[in-house]
Amino acid sequence: MSDISIRTEGRAGRITLTRPKALNAMSHQMGLDIEAALNIWETDDAVEIVLIDAEGEKAFCAGGDIQKIYHEGKQGDFAPTRQFWRDEYRLNARIRTYPKPVVTFLQGFTMGGGVGLGCHAAHRVVGESSRIAMPECGIGLVPDAGGSFILARAPGRLGEYLGVTGYRMGPACAIHAGFADRFIPEKDWTELKNDLSNNGDLTVLRDANVDHGDSPLIARADAIDAMFAAPRVSEIQPDDDTAKALSRISPLSGEVALRLIREVRTLDGIEAALEQEYRATHRCIEHGDLIEGIRAQVIDKDRTPNWRHDSFADVPDTLINAFLAPIGAGDFP
Repeated sequence: MSDISIRTEGRAGRITLTRPKALNAMSHQMGLDIEAALNIWETDDAVEIVLIDAEGEKAFCAGGDIQKIYHEGKQGDFAPTRQFWRDEYRLNARIRTYPKPVVTFLQGFTMGGGVGLGCHAAHRVVGESSRIAMPECGIGLVPDAGGSFILARAPGRLGEYLGVTGYRMGPACAIHAGFADRFIPEKDWTELKNDLSNNGDLTVLRDANVDHGDSPLIARADAIDAMFAAPRVSEIQPDDDTAKALSRISPLSGEVALRLIREVRTLDGIEAALEQEYRATHRCIEHGDLIEGIRAQVIDKDRTPNWRHDSFADVPDTLINAFLAPIGAGDFP
């Protein structure tokens, strides 16, 4: 069975991820296939709208295929992963700037590369099961796939908090933080997709908007802003929940992620954000904690990574600067 279904229905271009047993993890080929479809549909007058969804109840897309990254990286072969990121990030920008309406339906886990696929669309629907996060620091990476662009525009210091701790957002939190637009009960999604496909009319989407309640993050806003105003993670004075989250992440990734999100906040456009991300991810696989983080969390599952640094304070400023320094002409399109 194919990992993805790409077709046209009525007035819609339809993209459905079909790897539910793998939580619809994104492979390199899936990303290339999606980009090719978007390129074709852009000039196809019969396609007025694009819908992206996924099979299964557990996940829209839980991220990229990190087991492949691990096995290639262990052999010292970093080129395939770097090419995957370059192609993936190009797709993320394509979705963000696509000239026709893109609607995504984000059930269950939407994380990492799933955020890159689902949360740059013009219209992002969440439901009761939605859990959205950027948990990359927990495997020795940094928020990528354009996630830093959304994080940098979240209210106050919420973006730093979400990007460093990997906090899992329910639907109300995702809307509050700018990762989604509207909550619609999942029992209504099939009919809604059919209406959108048949009519290409976004009015049905707007009319279906349902109250999603208040985000619990709103009540914590002042505390989060105070904690994450610190210049470095090593200087944060965390509450108990935040301290627990910080204890699980790579110190190097946490410090680089904090700096990354703040630098992206000063930039215009998703392309500039993706270039900053690529500088860090390019280095994380060879000079950071990514391979060890995947080993501990996914391969051996011992949950005891041997990070390169024992604490956030052990990460020198010069190393943080180096991870976000330009790589060289031609490395990122």
